[in-house]
Amino acid sequence: MKKLVILSGAGISAESGIKTFRDSGGLWENHRVEDVATPEAWERDPELVQQFYNERRKQALDVEPNRAHRILAELEEYFDVTIITQNIDPLHERAGSSKVVHLHGELFKSRSSSNPKLVYDIEGWELRTGDLCAEGSQLRPHIVWFGEQVPMMAVATEITEEADIFVVIGTSLAVYPAAGLVYYVKKDTPIYLIDPVQPDITLSKNMTFIKEKATVGAAKLFEIIVN
Repeated sequence: MKKLVILSGAGISAESGIKTFRDSGGLWENHRVEDVATPEAWERDPELVQQFYNERRKQALDVEPNRAHRILAELEEYFDVTIITQNIDPLHERAGSSKVVHLHGELFKSRSSSNPKLVYDIEGWELRTGDLCAEGSQLRPHIVWFGEQVPMMAVATEITEEADIFVVIGTSLAVYPAAGLVYYVKKDTPIYLIDPVQPDITLSKNMTFIKEKATVGAAKLFEIIVN
């Protein structure tokens, strides 16, 4: 079975109703990113940060995977599929994808604020002040904030290097280090870029650009690589 590796970004979740901060002048749900998505924000106002991510979980529970998520899951019938996503929501898993690597963390998980190896599932939507890890430290959102290392990059790089087909969907390749994964694709591997705005990048003669939003583009991709 050919290895199909997919890098997904905010554009695929946006069609399910999940907003991104880049769509609103640097604000994320009316908050400055610096106030809710940095280690400094957590140190300065942990209550605000907890409230912000609690609201994101509420929102994620109210939305459904869209056709693009489901098409990517259906591709597992034809390929060995791994999705590397920049998104923190669980929509790929809820659509049925079985191998998903979250580069920027997972919304419905928490981790110890003192020991990053202690990670827990969040039941429901709320993480509260006073919720502690097994070592007694406050639990924080299991999110890779701006200014923090991306621990899953090494895993994602290895997966990308083994791809027989590589797909980019819902991302303009502007967020690093995730965007740099395209440079680890083998020279002769076909690359498909799906986004309404064509990025200014040419990686190989095997690159195909599908200028569509995620739902339409995923359907076109399916027709190209399956039929």
